[in-house]
Amino acid sequence: MSENDRPEEEAEGAVAVKTRRPARFRVVIHNDDYTTMDFVIEVLKRFFKKEQSEAVELMLTVHEAGAAPAGVYSRDIAETLVAEVRAYAVEQRQPLQLTMEPE
Repeated sequence: MSENDRPEEEAEGAVAVKTRRPARFRVVIHNDDYTTMDFVIEVLKRFFKKEQSEAVELMLTVHEAGAAPAGVYSRDIAETLVAEVRAYAVEQRQPLQLTMEPE
């Protein structure tokens, strides 16, 4: 067997590479006394790609439990979603609050 015929992990000078799964973050929607339920549903559908029934269920969880995760994403995507939703909420004059936390 020549050097080129050996599997990659057995070849001389081969470097074992261990890849680590990137950190994941939950985007959490928080309840408040002012943001409308309809707006929360709209945000869940528009930004988090939820179907109507799932959006309603999540909105009710936020309302009853005080907070609920809208989804789990890589850091960059979670940060972008939080920023986009906050900007949209300000534009729509809704005080909706979101946070992100490590999974």
